[in-house]
Amino acid sequence: MTETETEFDIDIETLRDRALRSLTTARARTALLTDCVEGPDLTAQHSPLMSPLVWDLAHIGNQEELWLLRNVGGREPMRPEIDSLYDAFEHPRSERPSLPLLAPDEARQYAAEVRGRALDLLEGAAFTGSRLTEAGFAFGMVAQHEQQHDETMLITHQLRKGPQALTAPDPDPVPPFTGPAEVLVPGGPFTMGTSTEPWALDNERPAHRREVASFWVDTTPVTNARYLAFIEDGGYEQERWWTPAGWAHIREHAIHAPLFWHRDNGQWLRRRFGVTEVVPPEEPVLHVSWYEADAYARWAGRRLPTEAEWEKAARHDPAENRSRRYPWGDADPGPAHANLGQRHLRPAPAGSYPEGESALGVRQLIGDVWEWTSSDLLPYPGFSAFPYKEYSEVFFGPEYKVLRGGSFAVDPVACRGTFRNWDYPIRRQIFSGFRTARTAETA
Repeated sequence: MTETETEFDIDIETLRDRALRSLTTARARTALLTDCVEGPDLTAQHSPLMSPLVWDLAHIGNQEELWLLRNVGGREPMRPEIDSLYDAFEHPRSERPSLPLLAPDEARQYAAEVRGRALDLLEGAAFTGSRLTEAGFAFGMVAQHEQQHDETMLITHQLRKGPQALTAPDPDPVPPFTGPAEVLVPGGPFTMGTSTEPWALDNERPAHRREVASFWVDTTPVTNARYLAFIEDGGYEQERWWTPAGWAHIREHAIHAPLFWHRDNGQWLRRRFGVTEVVPPEEPVLHVSWYEADAYARWAGRRLPTEAEWEKAARHDPAENRSRRYPWGDADPGPAHANLGQRHLRPAPAGSYPEGESALGVRQLIGDVWEWTSSDLLPYPGFSAFPYKEYSEVFFGPEYKVLRGGSFAVDPVACRGTFRNWDYPIRRQIFSGFRTARTAETA
C-alpha cells in the first residue's frame, strides 16, 4: 500500500484568523529586534555577511506592500522610488550600507502604514479566485517572509559587538538523555513534500513518492560534548576527515572550532548575544558549517542524512502508513513540542521535548538548530516556481546544501515537516547544527 500525505482542510475564517495572528506575531518580534538598540546600531553593518537592521525593517514593509497591497489589493504603489533600494537581488548585502536607505523612524512609519492597510485588506479578502489568494496564501507568505527576516536580524544581533541587548528565559532543565543513541528508520516508500499545506512554499511542492533504504539516525542532534571530542581528537588538524573544498576552507581561514568559540585557560567558552559563557556540553552544537558537520560525521564513522532520509525520520508514521505534518502529528507546534519562535535564545538540552518526538522515536527534529543534510538544493519532480523564480528556482544546484527542521530562532509559521532551508556549505553565522546517520546493514 502506498503511503499518503496528510489531508489539511481548514475553513476560510480560521485561515483569516491565522493570518492575522501570524502577521501580528511577526511584527511584534520585528519591533523587539529593532527597538532594543539605538539608531547607530540600526544603521551600522555589523558584518559584511548581513544587512543593516534598518534595511531589513524597511524591506519587510516593502515586500508586504508589493505582495499584499499591490498584487492582492490592486493598490497604487506608496513609495515606488524605494523599490530598487529594498530589492534583495538588485543590491547584495555588502552594498546596502551605502544606499540612501530610509532612516529608522521613517522605516518604522512606512512599515506601520503598510501594515495598517494590509490588515484592512485582510478583513475583506476573499481567499479565493487565484493561486496567490487561495487559502490566504499571500498573507501566509508575507508572514513567513517577515519571520525569516526576523531570524536574519537575530543572526545580526549575534554578530553584533557590544553589550547584551536581548534577553529571554533559558529552556527548562531536563535530566540527561538516557534513551537509545540512534533509531532505525525502515526502508520503503514514503510521501515527501506536500500538495495540501495551504501556505507551503514552492520548493516544498508537490507531494511525491520517495523510496528510502533502511538507515539509522541519531535520536538527538549532535551535542557540544560530542563535538568537543572531535576537536580534542585533532579533527580540525587531520585532512582525512574533510572534503578537499572543506579542508582548503578551514586552513585558509584558520578555523579550529565552531564560530563564536574560543579556548581560555584550558576551558572552551562561547559568545552568545553579547554574553561570554562556558560551552554547555548537553546542548546541540551550534554555528557549524556543512564542511564541519560532514567532517565530524566522517570522524564518527557515520555520514550526514540525505534530505529524504531526514524527512522520512520526521514525518513517516508506520502505524498509519502516512506522512504527518510534523514529527508529533498534525497539530500546530506548541511549547511542549519544540523550541521555536525566539522563546529562548539558545537550543534546549539534547533529549528535550519528548512530546515532540516522531512516530519512530526521533527527538528535536523541529526547532533548536537547523540541521545540515548531505543533499544539494534541487527541485522536486513536478516543481513549478511560484509566485516568483527568485524564491527558490535560482538557487537550485550544487552550490547550496539543504538544512531542515528549523532553529530556536524560527517561528512556527515558517517551520513545517516539509519546510526547506538552504545555504552555502561555508556558512556558520546561521543557527546550524546537525545529526548523523548510517546505512543499515542488509542480510
